Amino acid sequence: MDFRGFLAGALLLAGCANPTGTIEPTTPLAAKDDAAGCSGTGLSVDTAFPSGALSSCEVERSNRVSVLIAPEDEPPINCSPWYAFRLTPAKAGTITIDLGYTACGHRYWPKYSYDGVTWNSVNAKNIAASEVDGIGGTRIEVQSDGRPLFVAAQEIVVPATYDAWLDTVEKKPDVTRFTLGQSAEGRDIEAVRIGNPEAREVIVLVGRQHPPEVTGALAMFPFVEQLLGDDDTARKFRARFQIVAVPLLNPDGVVHGHWRHGTGGMDLNRDWGPFTQPETRLMRDLLEKIDADPGQKLRLFIDFHSTRYDTIYTLTDAQVTDPVGYKDTWLAAYAALLPGYDVRIEPGHNPQLPVSKAWVYDRFGVPTATYEIGDETDRKLIRQLGTAAAQSMMATMLETPTE
Repeated sequence: MDFRGFLAGALLLAGCANPTGTIEPTTPLAAKDDAAGCSGTGLSVDTAFPSGALSSCEVERSNRVSVLIAPEDEPPINCSPWYAFRLTPAKAGTITIDLGYTACGHRYWPKYSYDGVTWNSVNAKNIAASEVDGIGGTRIEVQSDGRPLFVAAQEIVVPATYDAWLDTVEKKPDVTRFTLGQSAEGRDIEAVRIGNPEAREVIVLVGRQHPPEVTGALAMFPFVEQLLGDDDTARKFRARFQIVAVPLLNPDGVVHGHWRHGTGGMDLNRDWGPFTQPETRLMRDLLEKIDADPGQKLRLFIDFHSTRYDTIYTLTDAQVTDPVGYKDTWLAAYAALLPGYDVRIEPGHNPQLPVSKAWVYDRFGVPTATYEIGDETDRKLIRQLGTAAAQSMMATMLETPTE
């Protein structure tokens, strides 16, 4: 599929997958019910597409606009200031955009796209609070050719992107696509089961608990695709294991352009234990069902995220896991596939913090990890990292004793 330009009145943010089955970015083409924006002579701004988000804006003249960015709920909130909006100019030229923040300040380097497929970074500099509403912000300049264009904190990757990717994935051998359940607003939370459906040993992957964490998604795509490879390791792995992957746990937060939360005012990765939200309850029920089945055993859990730098949050050596010693063997194999790349590891375990990594380990005793990719990590490198993580994981698991 190749979506180009804009379709007036068409309203779906669709993804496109290339013939090799790898993910491409998305094409924003459609509406959203909580859109905000502003207009003035020669320029308009809107957020009428999934993931579109800003608090307020003002067109100061035909080539200048100020945009205020605020979290979905009152602080405290993790500082992940998401924004995404569309500029529609009357003519070509340089457009200056002042981004102000009500909390936290700048984190994501701004990007722009005409078609949602090709994204480019823009010129940017920090500006003082006196020049914008809020606590200070970022001034960016975009060279417009006169067409509408999108400005966003990261590439726009929304439910339709996942749908297009899953359309490709489910055509592969050893894949079953299913709906895990519904989000708080009734959106399907889809999953795939990969490998031998009769296998006793089960690995669970989850992604996108936090809406702005796009780079984690860009790593999870090639990770899953590597599991579907035609090489000897992947074939042996699928014969012995079954993998359940839930790539988009928080579709509501993604669609609304939230910084951190779902629509229940809760950070999903602080709800593992309380399980107050339907999305985390779905994951709990999935894991408990595996544990309750005498023919199955959970063996590994990985949660994909983004942060300011590439890192893998692991358990410490004090946490004994089944399989024993998995962490060190996996990470050594991962590093061996990435010569010259510094694999950053941060061991830790806080059972008082209701995050997925801690809860799954405490409940089931298996190795767990939070796999984080840097916000601005080179996108080609992200693909290499996701592929290497899957290759090393498969090789390591295949070396463990059969359950």
